[in-house]
Amino acid sequence: MQSFRIAVLKGDGIGPEIVDATLRVLGKVEELFNVKFEYKEGLIGGIAIDETGTPLPDETLELCRDSDAVLLGAVGGPKWDNLPTDKRPERGLLKIRKELDLYANLRPAKVWEPLIDASPLKPEVVRGTDMLVVRELTGDVYYGEPRGIFEEGGKRVGVNTMRYTEDEIRRVVIKSFEIARKRRKKLTSVDKSNVLEVSGLWKQVVEEVSKDYPDVELEHLYVDNCAMQLVRRPSSFDVIVTGNIFGDILSDEAGVVVGSLGMLPSASVGDKHALYEPVHGSAPDIAGKGVANPIATILSAAMMLKYSFGMDKASDLVEKAVEETLNQGYRTPDIYSQGYNRVGTQEITDKIIENMERYKT
Repeated sequence: MQSFRIAVLKGDGIGPEIVDATLRVLGKVEELFNVKFEYKEGLIGGIAIDETGTPLPDETLELCRDSDAVLLGAVGGPKWDNLPTDKRPERGLLKIRKELDLYANLRPAKVWEPLIDASPLKPEVVRGTDMLVVRELTGDVYYGEPRGIFEEGGKRVGVNTMRYTEDEIRRVVIKSFEIARKRRKKLTSVDKSNVLEVSGLWKQVVEEVSKDYPDVELEHLYVDNCAMQLVRRPSSFDVIVTGNIFGDILSDEAGVVVGSLGMLPSASVGDKHALYEPVHGSAPDIAGKGVANPIATILSAAMMLKYSFGMDKASDLVEKAVEETLNQGYRTPDIYSQGYNRVGTQEITDKIIENMERYKT
């Protein structure tokens, strides 16, 4: 029997509820696929600040380093909004990504047919959309030096530096080609090489790497054009790879295009470690009420099964069970509309587990 160690970081707000629901789904995976998951919990975010004085305790970081994958709920909330920026819950996320060298953020954006009317685009435009945005996560203007606010000639000047080494570009591009090879074999690289020298280097490295992947179709788009094409022809994209700041913007746009930002999973991966978390926040206003939607976290676990554990069939089963649950008309309050079955966190998880049993072959 295979065994995998999972660091469980429930975090704040609805984090504990949606993670607990996801662990129930993983329990069904254990039963159906003869695998064992070993869980160890750690603190992150606001609760870690309350108990240890820091958003990412050293113990949590070591736990993550010793695990095969990390499953995270959500961090933050108004309780900690007045803390200094470097002490706030979100700093725990930034630090864990940097410390574990999680250089690639994977953000799927898929239209679920039962929720197609949630998209702001016409159904005939958005139908069939199933893309993955790969965002470089540890470089670019968010980390480049020099940075800061300085005084020049008696006036304030703000400086951030867009910086990439060829090695930073190459590793995320290789990962993107590998992912595209396992999907529909198309990769779109997004840059601004007509204006930015750093994007010129990005494009050069992409072209160099592409020679090792002749079976993957490569498309280059400027970031402004890509933003337009995501609205005009979203279903034509397979895998998109881009830098940190462009990826930050485009992945959110892709989420809005498919109309279900609150249902989107994500993964932050490196060569040795990977962290899986929902895109949405901690929603403290509904915490403890039993109405939180766990689907984004459940789908994040499905990504974990695929990308960290190589359990493609189990991952596909979880996704199929989620889709069938939506087909059956079950909706948590955030995605509810008249005529459907309004259910809470536990009930929709029950239905997903029932459908996993039903569709296991």
